[in-house]
Amino acid sequence: MIKNIYLSASVCLALFASGCDNTAKIPEPTDRVKSSVSSKPILIGYSDWPGFVAWQVAIDKGWLKEAGVNAEFKWFDYSASLSAFASNQLDAVFVTNGDNLVTGSGGTKGVMILATDYSAGNDVIIAKNGINTIDELKGKTIATEKGLVDHLLLSTALDDAKINLADVKLVNTMTNELPQVFATPDINAIAVWQPVANQALKAVAGSKVIYTSKDKPGLIYDTLTVNPAHLEANKEQWIKVLQVWDKTVKFINDPATREEAAQIMSKRVGVDTKAYMQFIDGTHLLDIEANKKVFSKGTGFDSIYGSSYHVNEFNVKNGVYTTKMDVDSVIYPALLEQIK
Repeated sequence: MIKNIYLSASVCLALFASGCDNTAKIPEPTDRVKSSVSSKPILIGYSDWPGFVAWQVAIDKGWLKEAGVNAEFKWFDYSASLSAFASNQLDAVFVTNGDNLVTGSGGTKGVMILATDYSAGNDVIIAKNGINTIDELKGKTIATEKGLVDHLLLSTALDDAKINLADVKLVNTMTNELPQVFATPDINAIAVWQPVANQALKAVAGSKVIYTSKDKPGLIYDTLTVNPAHLEANKEQWIKVLQVWDKTVKFINDPATREEAAQIMSKRVGVDTKAYMQFIDGTHLLDIEANKKVFSKGTGFDSIYGSSYHVNEFNVKNGVYTTKMDVDSVIYPALLEQIK
């Protein structure tokens, strides 16, 4: 379930020049796009995060075809999916709102038309025995992979506790190595996502979760991001995609069908269904009604605008890119507004 803020150097080197108009603009489609849309399927990249894997339910149930959507979902490692989108191999990709800003900074503008979910417990801060709150991290040594979403989670938690990042020692560690590093005597805490978090908890007796993304709902949104030209040429198809998503969320959240949904999702990623249910529970899926609220403009984390403003500041502060992105230009609520 890798969700990182850093992309490949080739994506990040070229900076996207922000416009002055703060409304999402969809460019006119080229003739090539117009002529090919009816015959070619929509190519969508998805990867191992519950809010993305949820689409496997719609795929297996045949709901996209029933809705008249000609779509082909392609499975990737998360970073590879973003690289494929950046090189125009995909028409759309599932990506965090923060990572969408990063791809934009590298010159690949994608517009967010849907929030599949926000992380609600799958991203965590774990501390060793004797540390019970974020306040107690002051002066401690914390390992995380710098620039990734759990660095963002840690930074936000420390800000809320009025602890400056300079008041803790950060140790940059690859995410998959965090359980081993956590077990060493010098590390007091780690910031990490599931399922690596569970591995770390097992590796260090007495360790515990002291903060999760559930404590900051809306900090980390996961989105469906679309190539602007493709969106302009295929708006009716994309509206149907959003309607299928609404059906999918309701199926997953319905107690009568939740286990069946979990079986489909866990099979896709090769995880035991019972174990995978924990990851579904840590992902707050957003249906269309919820999306309409999230896509309302605001400065808080209950709005994708406010969340993206926050991560925009984080990205610049931590050198992910050097110039603030025009956040409003990559958020496109118009399709959601058309769904009654």
